[in-house]
Amino acid sequence: EDLVLCKRLVDVGCEAVMPWAAPIGTGKGAINPYALRLLRERIDVPMIIDAGIGLPSHACQVMEWGFDGVLLNTAVAQAADPVALASAFAQAIAAGRLAYLGGAMAERESAEASTPVVGTPFWHHVAD
Repeated sequence: EDLVLCKRLVDVGCEAVMPWAAPIGTGKGAINPYALRLLRERIDVPMIIDAGIGLPSHACQVMEWGFDGVLLNTAVAQAADPVALASAFAQAIAAGRLAYLGGAMAERESAEASTPVVGTPFWHHVAD
């Protein structure tokens, strides 16, 4: 997750970077989301998250941020049902990638209506 180090690695010829989400085997998910998102925004090489992913939702989240893949071991190897969990991870990774490619809306600090009829009395709405 070190932006300066990753940038230097790319500058000397690394064609991919594999930052961790959390220390290997912890299953904590992204412990420094700001750093990972900044890394993804600033460095234009393939990036694979390589450690610390414990749940399918963790994998989905990093894929939503634009990472290119997730390397898993402990989460699946230590699961009660590794086949079921591997399937859940595959679906979460696909969903996260599709959300990224689909251009999910940016998070906002305040509410903002997305329909043009908000504030218009229902009796003024035209039926389709």
